[in-house]
Amino acid sequence: MIVYADSPIKLAEIPTRAPDGVSKKQIKKTTDRMARTLGDLQHEMYAEQKHNLLVVFQGMDASGKDGVTRKVFRYCSPSGVWAYAFKKPTEHEFAHDFLWRIHDKVPGKGRIQIFNRSHYEDVLIQRVHNWISEEHSGARIGAINAFEELLRFDNNTTIVKFYMHISRDRQRQKLQERIDDPRKNWKHNHADWKEAELWDEYIRCYEDAINRSALPWYIVPVDQRWYRDYLVCEQLIKILLGFEMQLPGLKSGGKTDVG
Repeated sequence: MIVYADSPIKLAEIPTRAPDGVSKKQIKKTTDRMARTLGDLQHEMYAEQKHNLLVVFQGMDASGKDGVTRKVFRYCSPSGVWAYAFKKPTEHEFAHDFLWRIHDKVPGKGRIQIFNRSHYEDVLIQRVHNWISEEHSGARIGAINAFEELLRFDNNTTIVKFYMHISRDRQRQKLQERIDDPRKNWKHNHADWKEAELWDEYIRCYEDAINRSALPWYIVPVDQRWYRDYLVCEQLIKILLGFEMQLPGLKSGGKTDVG
């Protein structure tokens, strides 16, 4: 089950796992089929050049933002789907307003842009560490709402925001895997453990950002990766089908080969 956060939510009240009785084997088969469908729809979107989609994956460390990108978009063309992971701002980026570096990465017509972390970082990590005041944070949330409305109104951008809802225990397991599994050692960052100690404060700030967002969020349970992929893929297909796209025909004025 995916929660559509169009009214105030409490994350502690929302499950992080699939409902009992859901078949992992069947869900994975269905997800693969849906991922192929998503690839076909993305092809139509790229060809039609009328719509653009911004997909935001936001969540705690180890909540699977990279993984869901790989699995859900595996059959899409890299020419029409771009992913960008926002890191700590550079000095040059710090010299500008907090949305300056974001605007350059939004999608143009026919494109799907994926944000691995996003413009919400600046009302989360900075707020948790008291680098900005509560008043400043509130003003930034207002600016984010205005920015997203600008994208929707001025360039017909559809924005879909997924909060990757992981449990505290599962996060600890995934962080430990980065130490225990040699294939994942490269992901290990000691700072992630320090951030994990601030869990309650992060949850408070996430809830506030979600509840004050003008555009609703989708709360996705991610403790089981296979269920996460299914829910995200299903939602994206619904959105793209709603575009009612058509592949363009032959362009007028072109040379015709009559053999």
